[in-house]
Amino acid sequence: MRDRTSPSTPVPRRPTRARHALGLAIALVGLGVSLPLRADERTTLAEANAEAVGEAGGESAPAVTAQVASRSGQRLGTVTVNARRREESVQDVPIPINSVDAQTLENHRIYRIQDLQQLVPSTNVSYVHARQSSISIRGLGNNPASDGMEPAVGTYLDNVYLERPGMAVFDLLDVEQIDVLRGPQGTLFGKNTTAGVVNITSRKPTFHHERSVEISGGEDGYFQTKGSVSGPLGDTLAGRLSAYRTRDDGYIKNIHDGDELNGGSRQGFRGQLLWKPSETFNLRWIGEYNEEDSDNGTSTLYSSGPTINGVNRYEQRATAAGARLVKARARKVDLDSDQKVTVFQGGTSLEANWTLPNDFTLTSISAYRWWDFTPRNDLDYLGISAAINAGVAVRDKQYSQEIRLASPTGDVFDYVLGAYYFKKDLDNKTFFSYGPMADVYYGTAPGALANVRSTGKGRIETDSYALFAQGTWHITPKLELTAGIRGTYEEKDARVKRYAPTGGNSASGTTAASVRAYDSGDLNLYSFSPSGLLALSYRFNDRWLGYASLSHGEKSDGVNLSVSSAPIAGADSLLVGTERVNNAELGFKSTLLDGTLLFNANLFWTQVHGYQANAYDPEARSSYLTNAGDVRSRGLEVETTWRPIRGLTINANGSFNDVRYTDYKDGPCPPEVSLRSGAPASCDLTGHRVVGASRWIANLNGHYQWRLDNGLQPYLNASYAFRYRAVGTMEDSEYAQIPSYAVVNLSTGLRGDLGNSQWDISFWMKNAFDKTYYTSLWSASNGGYTGILGTPRTSGLTARLDF
Repeated sequence: MRDRTSPSTPVPRRPTRARHALGLAIALVGLGVSLPLRADERTTLAEANAEAVGEAGGESAPAVTAQVASRSGQRLGTVTVNARRREESVQDVPIPINSVDAQTLENHRIYRIQDLQQLVPSTNVSYVHARQSSISIRGLGNNPASDGMEPAVGTYLDNVYLERPGMAVFDLLDVEQIDVLRGPQGTLFGKNTTAGVVNITSRKPTFHHERSVEISGGEDGYFQTKGSVSGPLGDTLAGRLSAYRTRDDGYIKNIHDGDELNGGSRQGFRGQLLWKPSETFNLRWIGEYNEEDSDNGTSTLYSSGPTINGVNRYEQRATAAGARLVKARARKVDLDSDQKVTVFQGGTSLEANWTLPNDFTLTSISAYRWWDFTPRNDLDYLGISAAINAGVAVRDKQYSQEIRLASPTGDVFDYVLGAYYFKKDLDNKTFFSYGPMADVYYGTAPGALANVRSTGKGRIETDSYALFAQGTWHITPKLELTAGIRGTYEEKDARVKRYAPTGGNSASGTTAASVRAYDSGDLNLYSFSPSGLLALSYRFNDRWLGYASLSHGEKSDGVNLSVSSAPIAGADSLLVGTERVNNAELGFKSTLLDGTLLFNANLFWTQVHGYQANAYDPEARSSYLTNAGDVRSRGLEVETTWRPIRGLTINANGSFNDVRYTDYKDGPCPPEVSLRSGAPASCDLTGHRVVGASRWIANLNGHYQWRLDNGLQPYLNASYAFRYRAVGTMEDSEYAQIPSYAVVNLSTGLRGDLGNSQWDISFWMKNAFDKTYYTSLWSASNGGYTGILGTPRTSGLTARLDF
């Protein structure tokens, strides 16, 4: 939790939310309800006066008091994080970490995890729809739709690990703050996380009344409502209830029927109870539910691929099948089948904290979550009857239990130790319905795919057990040594089966190999994955902290739950080996100019062995998991926050990141190679860049708020997010490069008091210059590529009332 704003800081009280039923909330994110509080220390006015009086030799003249009051109001505030499983100032934690509070998210209209990359360095969120989503940090972790493999970046919601990245791509409801930790974090966080952690913390129930409602509307049918209420239910019991509903029409025009795609509706609620019978014990229960009904995931034609010997295979076969090729930059598609996604998910958790004798703290976190995903995709991306309906439906359940013991701080040595258990039961169903033009488009023999339907099932059960410990030795008042270790043992049982195809000429035996029946039998994996950390930090003075660290993380074996090439290569081709990561950091954190400037920077070098990634099989027309050799990620990250005058806060951050394969000799070939006669079975990708890893990332955002004589508070917000070009798919084709782009968001508003309430009205514009850009690319059949377009310019109004 954050410290409260000092009395001299002219910012309104923290927003609250009003009670509402599912789908009937009453409010949208208000852009800017208080200043972003993101720095090292908050000094109260009384403390500042005492400090100034001391400096003035005991003088307490009114001029000195006024001067100190002004300086105190200008200083940045403390940001508290739980990165080492105890509350600390972010400037005291010797690891690279960004913390974004709720107000900053609202200022810049970041209401989904997909847009978080616009505020923090070295982070990329690849989003197609809830299943095909991933979070990468420092270029590592671009692995969407991997049902049989854990992500490299761990996502946590209120201290509960979310096994699927798609569990986090709902609207950020009643969020307190989001912390992004870079580098391996397996020592203290529940699952092995080789690239980093995104830690989402929601607001807790309060023992004072808080109520808030918001409502917003904008272009493309955008409409969002939110509401929340919190307060005491007794002397020792408090509750909080929050709800939201969001809908929009979409921004991709389907010329086949005139519909708008890449829109839909989302809604959800969260209920909480906080029982605090004494100062030494508290119990927090959370229950939540979210659902989505949309046509997200609509891909547009990015490139038709290479022309070889005067023939472009993609265009040739698409035209022969009767397709119209539509320019992607016109934000148009021609789809003759449905595009639909439904998601239902929910969960509950119970967190208990005891303060034991001698100030030890015992924490227990028990949680259960479920996630159901069902798609319906026109997978030929064209207005022809080739792939009528295809996709992978997923049913996922997870259980977790964590117990931690934290020693008191203030002694020469302090530590955190504990145990963790995680269980996953996941089932998926793969389905592919081919139409009458399938053989023409895919180039198969007549009757091999036409009117064929193929279905398959995959299942994986995971049991994960871990013991962990991390301690800090305060060698001197300035020098600290931190060491941590975790041992994780996992058992995975899986099976993949594809049933005999139906329809077409399947009875004649001419059906293509990509849909023939297959059963892997039982697949069993057993692995032990150690994680470790060794960090040395030195506080040069109260303004400068330097640190260096070495860390090791491992991500356990995985199973490819898509049959892909297994009928030919055997069941072993479904298994993916362990990913091992070694990481080195060297950096500093500083708070300068009398607490008004924060400046942090660090160098990092990460070496990955057995990098787990997604590749595309053009014959089977599906993605599969593989160990993509060795990868090196190295670079520089810089972050600064400055408050030059009262009311104005400027944040800038950026990163340089060189991410390449250092050894990947048997990688997939790009179509400019694979479509040529006599093409090799594999290509050497050593030295090539990794998918989705922009070499340069830069973010700049600012917030300015002032107070008029009548008490009204106008404010302005602006942000600029730049991404350098990136490789779009693993084979690094010259036809699949994501261009550089920059997105500008703007907003302005006015707030004021109404009795004991506060109102806020703002106008906002996202992607103000209507930049057309791509967030991710995908391999299509016949050497082509499709892409996911970012949202166009969208403007609207937000009204909010806190009472």
